[in-house]
Amino acid sequence: MVELRHSSSIGPRATSSPMKRDGDSSPLIPENYPDDDEDRDRHSSKDRDRPFSWYSFHSWCPFFGDDSRVSPYNSRISLCLLVVLVLAGLISAFSIVNHWNAPYLCKKDGIVLHCPLVKEGPSLWENPYSTTTSWKPCAERRDGGISDLRTENKTNGYIFIHAEGGLNQQRIAICNAVAVAKIMNATLILPVLKQDQIWKDQTKFEDIFDVDHFIDYLKHDVRIVRDIPDWFTDKSELFTSIRRTVKNIPKYAPAQFYIDNVLPRIKEKKIMALKPFVDRLGYDNVPQEINRLRCRVNYHALKFLPEIEQMADSLASRMRNRTGSSNPYMALHLRFEKGMVGLSFCDFVGTREEKAKMAEYRKKEWPRRYKNGSHLWQLALQKRKEGRCPLEPAEVAVLLRAMGYPKETQIYVASGQVYGGHNRMAPLRNMFPNLVTKEELATKEELAGFRKHVTSLAALDFLVCLKSDVFVMTHGGNFAKLIIGARRYMGHSQKSIKPDKGLMSKSFGDPYMGWANFVEDVVVTHQTRTGLPEETFPNYDLWENPLTPCMCKA
Repeated sequence: MVELRHSSSIGPRATSSPMKRDGDSSPLIPENYPDDDEDRDRHSSKDRDRPFSWYSFHSWCPFFGDDSRVSPYNSRISLCLLVVLVLAGLISAFSIVNHWNAPYLCKKDGIVLHCPLVKEGPSLWENPYSTTTSWKPCAERRDGGISDLRTENKTNGYIFIHAEGGLNQQRIAICNAVAVAKIMNATLILPVLKQDQIWKDQTKFEDIFDVDHFIDYLKHDVRIVRDIPDWFTDKSELFTSIRRTVKNIPKYAPAQFYIDNVLPRIKEKKIMALKPFVDRLGYDNVPQEINRLRCRVNYHALKFLPEIEQMADSLASRMRNRTGSSNPYMALHLRFEKGMVGLSFCDFVGTREEKAKMAEYRKKEWPRRYKNGSHLWQLALQKRKEGRCPLEPAEVAVLLRAMGYPKETQIYVASGQVYGGHNRMAPLRNMFPNLVTKEELATKEELAGFRKHVTSLAALDFLVCLKSDVFVMTHGGNFAKLIIGARRYMGHSQKSIKPDKGLMSKSFGDPYMGWANFVEDVVVTHQTRTGLPEETFPNYDLWENPLTPCMCKA
């Protein structure tokens, strides 16, 4: 490691030499100095090489000489000493200020400015300052802008969708529905949040989102109505009739597909349902303005109800004050529920009895994938090697400790019921005892009103994770990528850690890997996996990385 020595920048010091000069005296010595051996001893050969300014000062200020015959010059000595002290003080102060606040040139709006250089060190809790100033959000509504929305009698018809799945999959479907309505100049009927077989929830749009804000914020982009028009009398037909349904929409369809195949049917029937509607609009095959509109819906138009926002604020505040004073907190999205473990078809640590029960569960739930089970062991090994298996709680604990997070770290856990219960969570709790869920932060009475709808509880987890200082995901999914994308959109300052599960698998499988080497690998690998700005690429995921279409160079 290079060691910086500040003394090297001061220059050579004036030192006396025991060697006498055998030549003529320097022409820089004033004539009123006696030319004897003692005077000659006072100047070494190094002194002859000093610049003129130093020698002139030396001759003018005899205090720096060895000659004791300086009493006639006391006043000059005092003045000289005062000048030296003042100059030394000014130089020292300037050096300190210059060291910590060295100037550099930067540009803003094409104007060259004199900006302070910010000294940054590694931080466990935030990304480097430089990453927070390079991009800014630019998908918000432009107040005072001219609407390009056509008048009522110019709409091409009405579209209706079922937003399926959990809360976050429904959120993506709503954003896509607004975009598709814009592409076809159609009127969007407020989406229905379809009851899901897994979630078993009957939440309506107005039970979770602020409908008035949603419609008003997008009024210059897309026309949205709360219900099916009155002139359409047989509303049940819209849900059941094949004549009113467009079903042949491929996944990640381009904008042109809707114009060529869906728009003619809407013009003919005036009102059509689109289903299924999961991931039915692409990213890099639609105009950038459409992608920007999707971000506008996601980050600005879709707001949770005030009571959900307030409760989430309260939970985040409690997390930041658990130590009695202000402290940062981490949010951990732990995806290790029984359904996720089963669906992954990965192998995990457990007893023979646990493995047998999981095999029966997989055979019942996914018989086509399970078949006779003979191929699953090789499949599990391959998926773990490729980093496609959910991290176990114990693996998460080791990873966080390797990154440098101390035992006292406050961690909010967003998770369903963890497969394996307390025994599976024990290693994580032992290494990080300050581990809490919303059920431990809030009273039963506070959460009672939110238990009516599963999506309301999911919304609380979403917001507390969004507000955290550090967010850590353990497996893919819509929840994690929407959180990471939103934190990027807010400025990249908040760390969003996306573990390299392939590295973890390789390291845990190496019996010769020492702790020091493991720590080094983890730290180096994850320096760029913390939600930093990343340029988009073909087939990128807009929800996890909104950089190019939805953010602008600052």
